[in-house]
Amino acid sequence: MDITLHWTFLPHTDPAASLAFYRDLLGFEVRNDVGYGDLRWITVGPAGGTGPAIVLEPPAADPGITEEERRTVVEMMAKGTCARLTLATPDLDGLFDRLKAGGAEFVQEPTEQPYGVRDCAFRDPAGNLIRFNEVR
Repeated sequence: MDITLHWTFLPHTDPAASLAFYRDLLGFEVRNDVGYGDLRWITVGPAGGTGPAIVLEPPAADPGITEEERRTVVEMMAKGTCARLTLATPDLDGLFDRLKAGGAEFVQEPTEQPYGVRDCAFRDPAGNLIRFNEVR
């Protein structure tokens, strides 16, 4: 069986800030940008069009969700407890320096974890926790 990860979803609250983080700071390409009313779904991924993509979607855009549930999702996003993503890079220190210099909110500096991974963590503009593992 041949199964690969195609895309994953992360909520976003500000399309311009999301593009500044994922496109301008991380260097991802925009693969799709779809609007519906005042809502916007932006698909980004590594430059070159290969590999999985991230769909940045409005929080709790499902029409079946209640207003109370929508508020809870937005509150969780603000605390960084709604969604997370782990990416990988061979140059963790260089990436960390670039993101920090670019104004990204860092949560954890590059650290050798006791479970054998060296990583760091940032929050994207919506509050999502983005961890970066060093590929050795």
